[in-house]
Amino acid sequence: MSSMTRPSTRPVVTAEPAAKPARVRKSRVDPLYYLFLLPSLAIFTLAVTLPAVLGFVYSFTNSVGFGDFDFIGFRNFIAIFRDEGILGAYGFTLAFSLVTVVVVNVLAFLLALGLTSRVRFRTALRTVFVIPMVISGIVIAFVFQYLFSNSLPLAGQSLGIEPLTTSVLANPDLAWLAIVFVTAWQSVPSAMLIYIAGLLTVPTEVYEASSIDGATPWHNLRHITLPLVAGYAVINTVLGFKNYLNAYDIIVGLTDGGPGVATRSVAMAIFRGFEGGDYAYQMANAVIFFLISVAIALIQLRFTRGKGGIAA
Repeated sequence: MSSMTRPSTRPVVTAEPAAKPARVRKSRVDPLYYLFLLPSLAIFTLAVTLPAVLGFVYSFTNSVGFGDFDFIGFRNFIAIFRDEGILGAYGFTLAFSLVTVVVVNVLAFLLALGLTSRVRFRTALRTVFVIPMVISGIVIAFVFQYLFSNSLPLAGQSLGIEPLTTSVLANPDLAWLAIVFVTAWQSVPSAMLIYIAGLLTVPTEVYEASSIDGATPWHNLRHITLPLVAGYAVINTVLGFKNYLNAYDIIVGLTDGGPGVATRSVAMAIFRGFEGGDYAYQMANAVIFFLISVAIALIQLRFTRGKGGIAA
């Protein structure tokens, strides 16, 4: 009898198709968030976006701020580039902003170094130095205007210092220095606080290791402190330059743009133009000033990207 092969009783394992990856369900945004967003968006649109768009439109007209007007194209923009008064305001504003940024950052950094060192009454001194930051700019300006116009000339006469016998605010060559001084006096505290925050983040172990290697305080400052707080310097530079470009209240309180127009900023030129009936003309000036401010901000971000500053 021929032997017959019995079929195998082992179960046959068949490959199952690979399971499809589960679809990631997108989380739906609760409509309540949109309900809370709507009031803020509406206020921002009515208070910022809409006026900006209308101002841009009016810059191409001959409007005086009310009544009828006609579209005149780019005549306002062309006239601005031929206006020596406006160009002088731009020159003063840019020069003032550059000088003030340097002065404020240097003084704020030096004060931050002193107030983070082992000195007595550090907390009390920090409180004293922060006081100018909480006082209104126009109040500060009027106080220093009295000092520069009355107290300082009297002190100059009693000490026999000829340049100080008259008010520096009446001197076209020195008035801008008074504006830089007062602006720095108010701006240093905020920049100092940022530097203090940066200095407190530097690990003490780094200084201990450098002292073991025989590093001097100057070497610590140059090779450790400055590189590690460079990002905070960038923040102070960007924020400060943006604020100084819009300088208005301190200049109004100190010199009101004088003597003559020697200390008139771009912001002052724009507001005075609104009062004088040059509404559309100064709207064109505001558009140009806005574009210049955006260009400067983009340049700053471009050069500070990846250098411990603001990452774009």
